[in-house]
Amino acid sequence: MIDNQTAIILGLVQGLAEFIPISSTAHLRIIPAFMQLQDPGAAYSAVLQLGTLLSLIVYFRKDLGEFIVATYRSILPEHGKPLDFAQFRDWSLDARMPYYLIAGTIPVSVFGLALKDFIVGPFRSLYVIAGSLILLAIFLWWADRTGKKERGVSSITMMDAFWIGMAQSLALVPGASRSGTTLMMGLFLGLSRQGSMRFSFLLSIPAIALSGIYELIKDFDELQTLGLEGLLLGTVVAGLSGYIAVAGLLRFLRSHSTFIFVAYRIILGILILVLLGTGWITDGPG
Repeated sequence: MIDNQTAIILGLVQGLAEFIPISSTAHLRIIPAFMQLQDPGAAYSAVLQLGTLLSLIVYFRKDLGEFIVATYRSILPEHGKPLDFAQFRDWSLDARMPYYLIAGTIPVSVFGLALKDFIVGPFRSLYVIAGSLILLAIFLWWADRTGKKERGVSSITMMDAFWIGMAQSLALVPGASRSGTTLMMGLFLGLSRQGSMRFSFLLSIPAIALSGIYELIKDFDELQTLGLEGLLLGTVVAGLSGYIAVAGLLRFLRSHSTFIFVAYRIILGILILVLLGTGWITDGPG
């Protein structure tokens, strides 16, 4: 059983860390280990993300509304003539974006199902988390240093969406970070920091929805044992803190590099390894 106070703390961590490239899943595993508390598990973490999904829907409500209208128009004939998919690149960004989001979500869905046993098991090792925090920090630094950062969201292509979606699959490993891996790939592809992050947030909407709903249905009995009241409180807190994180990070990346996140990830990864090595924390379930 996870008490309400702990659930609120986990919700706050989830909301803030989901959108900052430091890995919310890793922090939901690390903080209970530091506090000698029970590991909430992959299912609990995934359902908490539904709170951050709500924050994304509220923040991008105008964009999502325009995407829905554009998708409707792209599917149904206009003035008696269907849209020509051969002219896809000439469509408006709003009309193209839903297809990009679908293409970008396919990889994480496939790998998520294929690796589900590892996600709930070996991938949650603190050694794995420490390693992925450090390794992906290096790649994020490299991408930010070498990426041209000349392209905006409007220049995204289907191949960009696919490769950013492939990078999102790396976030199935706690410590990698969904926002971190997609930001990294966007920078490698020449997108600006803010453009990469904006597309990353939009791309995370279907992925979070699929993962959270799947885990809620599949592991409802386990979640009920952990406490549904606390889970609901944590999810609400995740939504509120997540909205603040989205708005703040997009503003931050307009004029700042990712160095602060790179440094934080490396320091945290090393700290975890030191604490594991000295026995201050253990790699057990908590």
